[in-house]
Amino acid sequence: MSELAALDMCQKRAIFKPMTQQEREMFKQCCGGSWKLVLRFIMAGEACCRREKSQAIAGPGHSIAVTTSGAVYTFGSNSSGQLGHGSLEEEWRPRIIRSLQGIRIIQAAAGAGRTMLVSDAGRVYAFGKDSFGEVEYAAQGSRVVTTPQLVESLKDIYIVQAAIGNFFTAVLSREGHVYTFSWGNDMKLGHQTEPNDVQPHLLAGPLENIPVVQIAAGYCYLLALACQPSGMSVYSVGCGLGGKLGHGSRTDEKYPRLIEQFQALNIQPVVVAAGAWHAAVVGKDGRVCTWGWGRYGCLGHGNEECESVPKVVESLVNVRAVHVATGDYTTFVVSDKGDVYSFGCGESSSLGHNTITEGNNRHTNVLSPELVTSLKRTNERVAQISLTNSIYWNAHTFALTDSGKLYAFGAGDKGQLGTELVAQQSERGTPERVEIDLS
Repeated sequence: MSELAALDMCQKRAIFKPMTQQEREMFKQCCGGSWKLVLRFIMAGEACCRREKSQAIAGPGHSIAVTTSGAVYTFGSNSSGQLGHGSLEEEWRPRIIRSLQGIRIIQAAAGAGRTMLVSDAGRVYAFGKDSFGEVEYAAQGSRVVTTPQLVESLKDIYIVQAAIGNFFTAVLSREGHVYTFSWGNDMKLGHQTEPNDVQPHLLAGPLENIPVVQIAAGYCYLLALACQPSGMSVYSVGCGLGGKLGHGSRTDEKYPRLIEQFQALNIQPVVVAAGAWHAAVVGKDGRVCTWGWGRYGCLGHGNEECESVPKVVESLVNVRAVHVATGDYTTFVVSDKGDVYSFGCGESSSLGHNTITEGNNRHTNVLSPELVTSLKRTNERVAQISLTNSIYWNAHTFALTDSGKLYAFGAGDKGQLGTELVAQQSERGTPERVEIDLS
């Protein structure tokens, strides 16, 4: 098998569809036994897949939509210039960022007052607050950037993914290396920096020699989906409050540490999600695991107890999951049939369980996964869910369908739903179509 043939195979696969053992051996053979070179082929294939995929991000008060052609629309709160239109005015309808003309964006990330975009050339653009930390009430980040600016410190590193957590930002390179900015004081991420540090620091520890294929950032912690010859694994680093690092304790970790429980559960992780206080994984077999702080039932185990190691969501055992999204005490799961299940905090109507048609209080917390019937009634197959992952903002949720249609519900007081609400309303409990075609 030639390297060209190997690359072609990679370009036809998604990263969350792991290689068979036969394919793995073929790749290793054509790459001279170098697993890192194999990973580069895989990452190249994932980048190619992302070029053809649309994306919607429900950020803290503002929203981002990326079309399959790489155009970017933003709307919602704009107090720090995070919409990228050269002003500080809110936008209640999706508006294209015209300064990105000629640049094809394949991935987006949103934080409080900040936006980051990754291009198909591996370049990263940032705008909004000038600090990489989430500094809601601090002095740093007082200068704002209102149009996308190239992150100069990353121009020599080919980036494929960016993730914004609270007080830090992380990026993933094509080679599978993780770099972080800020929140490094007291060696919290294996290095020491200042809150407004704009220099990338390689995440120290075992992941220096183990390639990573996906990262997820939560409240002061980071998850990394790592690719090894034996299969996929998850590492965690940062704040262990509530058991969200998954190691059986609430101890902080300065360096990435392997979450061993997946081996005991015989689960090979393929998708990771980091909520503010809890985390989730989808396994190759479609099972869903959650762990961390269980407040409001966000773990889906029928109670509000914490789990310090990953635990299978038993009520979803008959559902084959393909995607999971987590927020501030909320969780969404998408099945292989395009159905959506949600559980956790019902505040802001962000779970999608409508009051009028279902006879329930849409603000009620949901302790176990429930089918979001309001999305089922759209007669669309949902492919992706995004929800606000911030403790400072009321949440809203996006549902992106296979056909490229985007539905929104939850908090909309800043225009983040893409439509103006009726007078005196600040949220919407029923999914409604956002007038934008992402296909």
